[in-house]
Amino acid sequence: MIKFINPSTEKPYIHFQTLYHKALANDQRGIEAISVSSYNQKMNEVEARYVNLKYIDDNEWIFFSNYDSPKAQQFKAHNQVSVLIFWPSINTQIRIKALISKTSIEFSDEHFKGRSKEKNALAISSKQSQTINSYDEVEKNFHETLKTLTSDTVRPDFWGGFSFVPYYFEFWQGHKNRLNKRYVFEQKDGKWEERFLQP
Repeated sequence: MIKFINPSTEKPYIHFQTLYHKALANDQRGIEAISVSSYNQKMNEVEARYVNLKYIDDNEWIFFSNYDSPKAQQFKAHNQVSVLIFWPSINTQIRIKALISKTSIEFSDEHFKGRSKEKNALAISSKQSQTINSYDEVEKNFHETLKTLTSDTVRPDFWGGFSFVPYYFEFWQGHKNRLNKRYVFEQKDGKWEERFLQP
């Protein structure tokens, strides 16, 4: 599930919310899963991974991760990302282009407080994407950290939120005979321009 805070009344956001609730009504599993692509300048490669979108606050789309992870370093070096969402229950794909940055410390702290001890134990114990000798070591680190957690445990500085603000949406809806509908919103000079694309 995605939590909407101060829902935007701009047209692309209203369109997104309509499709979201339609997919939810059609029992879409993993509705919060989004693919985020970033640019690795060092390797001159584009990389993608799925993350869980937790909030949409007005025009900010927020997920959480390790700030020392490869993707976080890529966001820092190149703050433009591409996002892809697919909801097969309504045969809809949503493409987004956006600029990304860290959320406020306060927002990350508040989210951390509301998470389960198990999730926070993993966030603290894992040096995300770094090589480790075995999965047994992953489990050992997790369980040792879990034992130390209390209600007063604070969020580590290396973990928190990322917020991306879209400037481009493409809503793709599949139809029979591939007569697919492609509806674009693109922000230019502070205004959303609308257009249709051929299938």
